[in-house]
Amino acid sequence: MVLANDPQNALLWALSELEENNFKILKFHLRGMALPEGQPHLARGELEGLSRVDLASKLILTYGAREAVRVVLKALKVMNLLELVDQLSLICLNDYRETYREHVRSLEERREGEVGSSYIQLLLVAKPSSGSPESSACLVPEQEVDSVVVEALFGFGEKPHPAPSSVVLQGSAGTGKTTLAKKMVLDWATGTLYPGWFDYVFYVSCKEVVLLPKGKIEQLLFWCCGDSQAPVTEILRQPERLLFILDGFDELQRPFEEQLKKVSSNPKEDVLHRLIRRRILPTCSLLITTRPQALQNLEPLLNGACHVRILGFSEEERRSYFSSYFKDEEQARKAFEVVEGNAILYQACQVPGICWVVCSWLKRQMERGQAISETPRNSTDIFMAYVSTFLPSDDKEGRSEPSRHRVLRSLCSLAAEGIQHQRFLFGEAELRKHNLDGPSLAAFLSSNDYQEGLDIKKFYSFRHISFQEFFHAMSYLVTQDQSRLGEASRREMKRLLQVQDPEGNKEMTLSVQFLLDMSRKESSSNLELKFRLKIPPCIMQDLKHIKEQMESLKLNRTWDLELSLRESKIKNLVNSIQMSDVSFKVEHSHERKSHSSKSFSVKTSLNNGQKEEPKCPLLGAQKEASHGKEP
Repeated sequence: MVLANDPQNALLWALSELEENNFKILKFHLRGMALPEGQPHLARGELEGLSRVDLASKLILTYGAREAVRVVLKALKVMNLLELVDQLSLICLNDYRETYREHVRSLEERREGEVGSSYIQLLLVAKPSSGSPESSACLVPEQEVDSVVVEALFGFGEKPHPAPSSVVLQGSAGTGKTTLAKKMVLDWATGTLYPGWFDYVFYVSCKEVVLLPKGKIEQLLFWCCGDSQAPVTEILRQPERLLFILDGFDELQRPFEEQLKKVSSNPKEDVLHRLIRRRILPTCSLLITTRPQALQNLEPLLNGACHVRILGFSEEERRSYFSSYFKDEEQARKAFEVVEGNAILYQACQVPGICWVVCSWLKRQMERGQAISETPRNSTDIFMAYVSTFLPSDDKEGRSEPSRHRVLRSLCSLAAEGIQHQRFLFGEAELRKHNLDGPSLAAFLSSNDYQEGLDIKKFYSFRHISFQEFFHAMSYLVTQDQSRLGEASRREMKRLLQVQDPEGNKEMTLSVQFLLDMSRKESSSNLELKFRLKIPPCIMQDLKHIKEQMESLKLNRTWDLELSLRESKIKNLVNSIQMSDVSFKVEHSHERKSHSSKSFSVKTSLNNGQKEEPKCPLLGAQKEASHGKEP
């Protein structure tokens, strides 16, 4: 068999391979074939007397070259000519693989370089799965941990350990999980990541999966490909050559573990649960990103996985981020001086999402010519400074409620409704319901257009999940509803008591963390100054009680690990393998930058001297770095 370079040659080759009797039977099946709605049917007399060349021309003229191949494939399957089906499918699949790669690249261009612009490198460290012998000592700040590279996540070229088919990438809010996930898909599409290993790499946003028209794996692939005619049968023929990146497991609409263990009531989400449980495509590879709070829900669904923790920026890369974010070098220098002069700000900027918040806040203050006099004491103060800076100023229209406070109340009610129902996407009607104008609130909300049938619909989400959690926390103070606060406290306690974590890594939700920080004396004064909000004594008393409950459980705060694990504890951080442009988005809003990408060298050092063979190749004996580029 000579492989054809395009669908037209492939079709002509397949027809010429048929014996005369099979060629007649093929034309018979083509006349009566059931085709998808909207595709033309061939009339009884149209195919009479046509030669192979004439039939190929007729089919291409009627359906287009690629769809003509699919139509013939369908008929050949009915005829049980499976060898010819396999050969023609291979041609069709190879052709569509490049079509899909181009789709990924063009999607990035339409998003104005969302993940293809300037990046700053992220630190990744290996972490055993919960319950393994190594897990209790893996991510303790006083102990050494091992850095890993994206190229090694699936163990390519690493012997004798088998390549893991499931990798869990965990990290707190804002550590860069989504950016890294999208960058991996783009690098695969450009041929720089996993060349020759995966035919397809699909990015799936867990919060967006509710928009699927149907909860079937075929529909998921149509959605990922952006093509309702994608050859899913051929794509699924070799599942071991597929990688699904499921981004944001914690944003699925099943908030509690017992609901996740049951068959999902939402068939659109159930397709992801079946993928994770290996009920469908058991030999495909999975990369699942999640915040730590959802690990308790995720672990029971997995049948073994490698765990990797994303830690954010190194000290060196924090400075690089500021240089990339600010177009003006003098602004970048002044902003970084402000951050370096404040230990809290400097440490917080290890988390890429917080670093973006800090840069955006400082940039706006500089543009207004305002002196930077604030000294945030924690991450909550940083978010308060950002929100206060970007909320609209009060209007002069004589309304009973100033516009600044009105917008704040509306953002809080939208966030609270979303968190309550585990929802992170909002339609335009929902924004109107909360009296919000999406386009004018780009500092807090981002939007995307989605195809729904023949229509394009716009959906909004908070710029980051941490903003939704922040406004959710503020909602209790804006409404001053003591009953809501008490109910929220009981719900959080119930969630925490359900978490069984032998490592003692229970973590309070970000909303509760924000709320407790706001109740501190200095922060409550800030609330009154910035937002004209004064916490009533009854609410303050409840917050004090909640704080005592949280402290009794000895909970971790979000970002505790990222901000406590010093680089000196990450072994072999420099002078080794170059990570291929895995970094964090630095442009603000829709600004484009032309700065060259930066690289950061890390070593795949993997626990020298371990006697017992680990479950995860990322935690095995030290391996040669043959898969990486030399620096």
